[in-house]
Amino acid sequence: MSWGTELWDQFDSLDKHTQWGIDFLERYAKFVKERIEIEQNYAKQLRNLVKKYCPKRSSKDEEPRFTSCIAFFNILNELNDYAGQREVVAEEMAHRVYGELMRYAHDLKTERKMHLQEGRKAQQYLDMCWKQMDNSKKKFERECREAEKAQQSYERLDNDTNATKADVEKAKQQLNLRTHMADENKNEYAAQLQNFNGEQHKHFYVVIPQIYKQLQEMDERRTIKLSECYRGFADSERKVIPIISKCLEGMILAAKSVDERRDSQMVVDSFKSGFEPPGDFPFEDYSQHIYRTISDGTISASKQESGKVDAKTTVGKAKGKLWLFGKKPKPQSPPLTPTSLFTSSTPNGSQFLTFSIEPVHYCMNEIKTGKPRIPSFRSLKRGWSVKMGPALEDFSHLPPEQRRKKLQQRIDELNRELQKESDQKDALNKMKDVYEKNPQMGDPGSLQPKLAETMNNIDRLRMEIHKNEAWLSEVEGKTGGRGDRRHSSDINHLVTQGRESPEGSYTDDANQEVRGPPQQHGHHNEFDDEFEDDDPLPAIGHCKAIYPFDGHNEGTLAMKEGEVLYIIEEDKGDGWTRARRQNGEEGYVPTSYIDVTLEKNSKGAVTYI
Repeated sequence: MSWGTELWDQFDSLDKHTQWGIDFLERYAKFVKERIEIEQNYAKQLRNLVKKYCPKRSSKDEEPRFTSCIAFFNILNELNDYAGQREVVAEEMAHRVYGELMRYAHDLKTERKMHLQEGRKAQQYLDMCWKQMDNSKKKFERECREAEKAQQSYERLDNDTNATKADVEKAKQQLNLRTHMADENKNEYAAQLQNFNGEQHKHFYVVIPQIYKQLQEMDERRTIKLSECYRGFADSERKVIPIISKCLEGMILAAKSVDERRDSQMVVDSFKSGFEPPGDFPFEDYSQHIYRTISDGTISASKQESGKVDAKTTVGKAKGKLWLFGKKPKPQSPPLTPTSLFTSSTPNGSQFLTFSIEPVHYCMNEIKTGKPRIPSFRSLKRGWSVKMGPALEDFSHLPPEQRRKKLQQRIDELNRELQKESDQKDALNKMKDVYEKNPQMGDPGSLQPKLAETMNNIDRLRMEIHKNEAWLSEVEGKTGGRGDRRHSSDINHLVTQGRESPEGSYTDDANQEVRGPPQQHGHHNEFDDEFEDDDPLPAIGHCKAIYPFDGHNEGTLAMKEGEVLYIIEEDKGDGWTRARRQNGEEGYVPTSYIDVTLEKNSKGAVTYI
């Protein structure tokens, strides 16, 4: 099947068909372009959606990481990867399909134009040959008619007796001339006819089939290109299916990772206060002290009896009735007394209490405000201090359990920083040793400022760790004895005036909280006792200061580089050594700042455990 043989007379139809093919190609390219824009917008909207719902990590305070939240964040990450794959699809389509289609459409238009121009030229040449043949044919026909007329004229004159011989000869010559011209036109016509038939055969059997064949091949290549683009369009989507499947699997795994029990435990860990639940209200029987009269059903008593006021027969001055309850309110506890309580005196000089409110109302007040102080009221007070009070360094504004967690977190962070500083100190010491052995590599003195700064940081971090550990031990000790203190809150517990909590970690006013200085190295009390001794401790060795030490903190001893001190107590593993100057001044110095020499036969060495 060939267009050249089958469609030899359908040049215009082929012209329209090839134009339609290019238009269809461009239409499909436009479709791919719009699909690319859809993919790009889809990916952009997905990324914006992920960005909108991703957690903000600007604040240092970490939110509770519930498994449901973590799963949602993982789903957002997978969705972000999915959006990236949609962008990959768009890029692949743009490069492999749309770009290729546009380039091929341009080449196709150029090739089609060239083939159609060749076909038109061949048709024009055939038309020119036909016109030449037609002209020679018409000329030959005209000359034949003229020759026939000349012959008829000659025959008429030849038969006419009246015609002269000269007229007959002239008519004969004219006949011969027309006959000769007719013969020449006949030969020319035959030649033109033969030439036209040859060109026409060549046109319809050689030229046009070749041109139509090229057009057919061009159209078939266009069809093949469309097929390849269809396949590339699908391949662009199929290539990302494995990664998209992994994204979807990640979302499924994130959904499976949700653990409701773990979330519930995290709620407990996040909001547990450490307080005990409130105890039962005690029943106070006031009815046993009621004295009822038979006459009028009221309770009365004389104010002037024996000049002494009995608590069971106290008279209400405003109501004229005997006080219902035999328990006398405590005057030293203002919240427990009625608002209208005042003191009056009898004529004999004795004093008694007078109430101006309803007895039942006072009973309810005493039930609400009387002892024991239940932990639920303290927890309410604690909640208020958490919301309104300022954040303190020792986290005393928090409940015990939360305070313990915060202190433990801080201690862990300080230990990590201490480890980093210690590693840096070791590295500097090694570098210093290398410089001392090989002076050409560097000056050991240049490392001295950095080394001193590192040592100061180490000392500061150790002091911070000891301070926070003291607070932590305080919280853990109180948490361990919380159940005993619930029943005896006033035993072995110091509370400053106006402080109601037995936990010792919050007050009505944060500025009124009384707390001793943090114990250094766990020997604060022993050190105070020793410093108050009149007899100084014996020296167990001596030391030389390698670096200067400021000694600003309480209990420390300042020293200069090269200064010699007496050792009166060794380092117990906390990084501090107790030393004394010749003038008797004592204090602690960093062990890493001194070169210690102990006397083997020293007596009276004191060791604190």
